[in-house]
Amino acid sequence: MKNRYVVIMAGGRGERFWPQSRLKKPKHLLPIVGESPMLAQTVERLKGLVSPGQVFVITNAEQREAVLDSCPELLPEQVIGEPQGRDTAAAVGLAALLVERKEPGAAFALLPADHVISDGAGFRKVLAGAFAAAEQKDVLVTIGIKPDSPSTGYGYLRQGADAGKLATLPVHQVERFVEKPNLEKAESYLQEGGYFWNAGMFVWRTDVILAAICEHAPELSKGLDDLSNHWTESGSINQAMDQVYPQLEKISIDFAVMEKAKDVVMLESAFDWDDVGEWPAIARHYPADDMGNVFKGAGSALDASGNLTYAEPGHTISLLGVKDLIVVQSGDATLVCHKDCAQQVKELAQQVCQKNPDLG
Repeated sequence: MKNRYVVIMAGGRGERFWPQSRLKKPKHLLPIVGESPMLAQTVERLKGLVSPGQVFVITNAEQREAVLDSCPELLPEQVIGEPQGRDTAAAVGLAALLVERKEPGAAFALLPADHVISDGAGFRKVLAGAFAAAEQKDVLVTIGIKPDSPSTGYGYLRQGADAGKLATLPVHQVERFVEKPNLEKAESYLQEGGYFWNAGMFVWRTDVILAAICEHAPELSKGLDDLSNHWTESGSINQAMDQVYPQLEKISIDFAVMEKAKDVVMLESAFDWDDVGEWPAIARHYPADDMGNVFKGAGSALDASGNLTYAEPGHTISLLGVKDLIVVQSGDATLVCHKDCAQQVKELAQQVCQKNPDLG
């Protein structure tokens, strides 16, 4: 059996977690939940599934050194910096080329860097089943998260017919991908059943995903061929990236391939999962006081309720007579907003950084 690989996507700015998350040290390089950076937790979670030498990280070129600092078990050649973000389909194609060069036709998992999963053993069991499915059949495998609320923040998968069992785990066809719904639709999905959150976790063989990109996204496929050829000619992935990568088609893997492909299957998650997409999600992972206040870092409250605070070491946040606020202290910037406005933090961060780029 061929070796198995994992490619972790660790790009982005994490603007919904501003001011803690900045361009040079974004969400996945911070201990948003837990005591170590989210990326380091993701790498640690893989132990027992693949060896550290079979892990790649694709990140922003400006974050590459910080990634290496956060994950000392990774060698420099295992961390690739994008000179310019081209969305997830380009990153998937790059990931396939990286693994293909190591071991043609090998299977690899593509994982986000910043998910919270406490049940590492359950996670590895499901991933092992996904690897088995990808190795035995020419399929694109994804992991569906069983929803526990009518979330409008995630895309959904519609589970289809039974596709058999692999590694003792059931596998189903994916009937269709559904974009982020409004609340009414999300509630109907929950009531109807058979819908799962799309967590952006995939497993496939290099030959299968590259063939799917060629079929459904030919412009991107041609660009990936150019990238591979420049890499071969120059002998340097970094040189090839600088020359070719910024010209690759900018499109998500869901739009480019997954929503069009017919050979998509899913395994249901058997582990806890949270993508902690915005500040209020932090409260799910820390105890609250008698008034519902949650403090990460030093904090205290008097006649205050339902608040969330995040303070760096050496600082404290004190609340008096307020409720349902998010208060974040981070270096040279402080955020104060109502919990109902958490989805607008990204917009606020962009506005602040237009006036003062140093705060980004």
